Amino acid sequence: MNRREVIKNLTLGSLAFPTLIDLSSNNLNLINEKSYNLKGNINHSVCRWTYEHLSIDQLYLLVKKIGFSAIDLVEPKDFSILKKYNIYSSMCTGAHISLAEGWNNHKYHEVLISNYLKHIDLVADAGYKNLICFSGNRNGMSNEEGLRNCVFGLKQIIAKAEKRGVIIQMELFNSKVNHPDYMADSSNWGISLCKQLGSENFKLLYDIYHMQIMEGDIISTIKNNHQYFGHYHTAGVPGRHEIDDSQELNYAAIMKAIVATGYKGYVAQEFMPLSKNKDKALEIAIKICDV
Repeated sequence: MNRREVIKNLTLGSLAFPTLIDLSSNNLNLINEKSYNLKGNINHSVCRWTYEHLSIDQLYLLVKKIGFSAIDLVEPKDFSILKKYNIYSSMCTGAHISLAEGWNNHKYHEVLISNYLKHIDLVADAGYKNLICFSGNRNGMSNEEGLRNCVFGLKQIIAKAEKRGVIIQMELFNSKVNHPDYMADSSNWGISLCKQLGSENFKLLYDIYHMQIMEGDIISTIKNNHQYFGHYHTAGVPGRHEIDDSQELNYAAIMKAIVATGYKGYVAQEFMPLSKNKDKALEIAIKICDV
């Protein structure tokens, strides 16, 4: 493949990526030809599962072409591929049982503790720092009991996380539309968990889409509680689609509020693109958030 063909395949809006990329060739340096220069105030990422219509090779090339170098929700089995492309795993996953079976229930603690202790080492050994976790569903349990159970279970892994420099991050979901009965559906509940654990190695993954549905008041919540938020996800409301002018959130203003807190972590796009030109939709989202 010559230079012209490589550039043509990397052009945003084209899905004519090669099925298999030869990273040992001179084509590798072409991946780093960015479409434009980012400002550097926001560390951008994209969630792997929202772009599953692309192969891993295609997604990595798209990310590099747009101009950032991180992908969210990557499992240890794919760490070696990220290393090959010099792309960072901004949020690691794979230690949980399911979104519904989480730390709020004692019966899952034995498996979760074993899984997380192993994954903390996998994440740290790979040079990454964030590992996602989930509260689980209520199943008739009170918020107070679930909080106590989460504290009890998570305390069994926090010392290891502190020792290895890994931050355990519990994602906040909405229980109104996407995740009925999920317990960590409130920033206040999550903040209470952070306070009770009392560790800088436990934070909340503040999903802007989910929290807009549950409670709104996004910018004020970020300004007042940013010390508990270790990671951010985006998506358009309603629908969880593109973060363009078809939805109700002003993402440029939200990003400015995040930057104003001094935040140095990652903001990951987690919208499900409706556009026929899905790679262009990601580029637009990055530009909107690049304040």
